[in-house]
Amino acid sequence: MSSDYHKDLARWMPLLVKVWRSRGAKNQKRPRYEEDEDDGTLTPHEQKQVAQGVRTLSLGLTRDRQLAGAKYMDDPALLGAYLLFYWPVSYAQARQALGELPRPREVLDLGSGPGPMSFAALDAGAAAVTSADRSKAALDLAKALATEATEPIATREWSPERPLPDGQFDLVLMGHVINELFHDGKEVTPAVLDKRAALLEGVLAKVKPRGSLLILEPALRDTSRALLQLRDRMVTRGYAVRAPCLFRGNCPALVKESDWCHAERDWRMPPTVEAIARLAGIHKESLKMSYLALAPKGEAWAEPPEGRLFRIVSEPLEGKGRLRFMGCGPEGRVGLAMQEKHQTEANKVFFKLPRGAVVKLDLTEPRGDGLALDDRSTVQVIAWPGQPLPPKS
Repeated sequence: MSSDYHKDLARWMPLLVKVWRSRGAKNQKRPRYEEDEDDGTLTPHEQKQVAQGVRTLSLGLTRDRQLAGAKYMDDPALLGAYLLFYWPVSYAQARQALGELPRPREVLDLGSGPGPMSFAALDAGAAAVTSADRSKAALDLAKALATEATEPIATREWSPERPLPDGQFDLVLMGHVINELFHDGKEVTPAVLDKRAALLEGVLAKVKPRGSLLILEPALRDTSRALLQLRDRMVTRGYAVRAPCLFRGNCPALVKESDWCHAERDWRMPPTVEAIARLAGIHKESLKMSYLALAPKGEAWAEPPEGRLFRIVSEPLEGKGRLRFMGCGPEGRVGLAMQEKHQTEANKVFFKLPRGAVVKLDLTEPRGDGLALDDRSTVQVIAWPGQPLPPKS
């Protein structure tokens, strides 16, 4: 489901530019551009203009966090910067995560902004999407994009203080929303986590049987650890995790303060996004995110395939003559290491594993704080990043 999204994203870039220009002409008294200029590229002046807004968003959302929880999408310049830079990034993140879940039919996107995750769900096979956000300006952009693309979305105004939209849904999306809720710019307290968990319980009541709530968050240490803490609260309350976790207890990445867990995926950055990133001084060569998919109350954890399974949750950790990863599976978070001299046809894929892959290991030995593989070991990829786990046979 996620492997072909680059073509879909390329289709969106000209529409994003067209809508941005039309709104700029309307709201900022800028001259209109000719129709044939809306090809997904920006002039050098426009690139600098957008990059300035992106720098402001990056500082306020990922560094000093001053914009977290603020109504930044009501600022035309910041909303435009979001549309041309963070929209494609969020779209790509959503397509990757959606690839691990069943195809939904009816979708609710809470805190949708101008709809990157909404349109990602439609492109992933959804039949109908409701985009809900507190910013009327952001919803207007989502409607403008839907008109340009002739895509079926409905919009609703929503904030955590208002009732959830009516209906039941196969999938509820919350993209880069949770970390901004009940946020006062300080450390996330247990009281804040309890408020977020209560909100999620209400949201999960809107999810149909066999459906999911999918949460995407920034891959920052603090926001990722806060999501893992929220995960533990939901698991304690009886909710099962659909993805990415194989471990059913409290998250082992929270044991050490220095640890956290996030995903990283390769992607082909659209040229417009690449140009803006370069001018803004932001590195986006890979997609980084933290994500969590929860099942509605009463549904059991999915039974994974037989065997000793681990999801790769680190980058390759290279040493002299050996390679090491951190894996997380039903038995917890474990170091996995193999010396290059032990490479065979049955285990050579170990040296090319991407973060997020799920592997089945045989014939390993306990060694130090993890498992050692040798020339007797076998390594089989059960699921690549962005793919669902096969059911238990």
